Amino acid sequence: MQRTVVEGMIDLVTDTPGFADVVLPLIRTRSDLHRWSAANAHGRQMVEAIAILQDAADTEDPAKVLTVTQKAIASAVKVILRADDSSGIIGDAIRGLLTLHAELALKARPPASKLVAWMIKFQFDGEQDFFEIDPAAYASALGEKGLALYRENLAEIAGRVGPEVTGEQERKVYDQRFTDREGSERSLNDRHAKFVLDWNAQRLAVVDRDVEAIIATHARDRKVAAWLQDTTEALEEIGEIDLAIDWAKQATDFDRGHQSVKAAGYWCKLLAEHRPDELFAARLEVFRRWPTSVSAGELHRAAADRWEDYRDEVMATLEGRPREAVSFALHSLNDLVLAWKLAHLLALDESALWDHLAKAYEKVDPVAVLPIYTSLVLEELQVADAQRYRSAARRLARMRKLADGTDKAAEVDDLIAELRETHRRRPRLQQEFDRARLL
Repeated sequence: MQRTVVEGMIDLVTDTPGFADVVLPLIRTRSDLHRWSAANAHGRQMVEAIAILQDAADTEDPAKVLTVTQKAIASAVKVILRADDSSGIIGDAIRGLLTLHAELALKARPPASKLVAWMIKFQFDGEQDFFEIDPAAYASALGEKGLALYRENLAEIAGRVGPEVTGEQERKVYDQRFTDREGSERSLNDRHAKFVLDWNAQRLAVVDRDVEAIIATHARDRKVAAWLQDTTEALEEIGEIDLAIDWAKQATDFDRGHQSVKAAGYWCKLLAEHRPDELFAARLEVFRRWPTSVSAGELHRAAADRWEDYRDEVMATLEGRPREAVSFALHSLNDLVLAWKLAHLLALDESALWDHLAKAYEKVDPVAVLPIYTSLVLEELQVADAQRYRSAARRLARMRKLADGTDKAAEVDDLIAELRETHRRRPRLQQEFDRARLL
């Protein structure tokens, strides 16, 4: 069996003393990474380095692997600062390195003072401000004395951070950027430090399993639904399920915004796992609050043999929202005929859903979808664009195949000829029609 490059590198790591010499060149680079493709290629190379580190963690001295991982993290941060990481590959690789670092710290048990120094430096030295580490993941490695030392360091930093900048003060900070650059940058650095301190306070409250501290640090002033869900997740993490469910309900009831919609899903997830008897009532409440195809689908699944008692209510509610009604019938009820009927009855006006529905309905009645495809072709050709021309040509070729041998074949041919004539001054369209053999 052919061996992979990564497997060969793993052997090299375990067979030679130059462990860092194998891993770090996969992380470091002097290449220009401002090009998206180059950044992606290097990101994939970094993923290979992580695979080597993960394998070595089970076979090598964990202290040695931890040291190399720390060097890899430092180098990776420098790389991403000058890379186009639009795809997120390099960022994900760094997060993978950070996860591995916490796991290795528990295995290697470095001196708490050294581990604390690294944790503080990574978060507050100003090298980067978009990756966090989770102190809860390091709690066991730090031990009581290490945690105490870590808290002391955080308290010292908190004492140096100025007051939080908000409102009118925030505007003045940006106005001063060109007249008082040093003061402006210091204020912005303080804002980042405050954010990191708040994050640490949240995670250390979880470490302490302190319910009051979790609520204080996560819910804050309770003015944002997402903060209530943050509280929910932290309470669930420490096993306070009843409280977590209560806070999830508070987040759901907060308002009708997207954060409350997300919280509703989390509330129902907790109920499904811990209070299944209450799930159906919750799904019904969520649907009545946010009548969408998604909430209707979840209600349908939860209802089971009670569905017929609520079917009329759900369908009547969704009638005022054609897209939701058709999507629900198609994806949740798996009733293609009903979805087709509703799309016409409710005058569905969404091209993407019509396209998806028509493709599925071809198997039921190939000829019936031809008017839909005609409308979609005409819509595509309203804009002069090569990609749209290509899509229209393919759709017309599909229509010709569906109509073949029926009394609609001539109509499709006439449509193609008419479009050829109407758009005779569009050479690229004519070219795409030729490629699709629409002669």
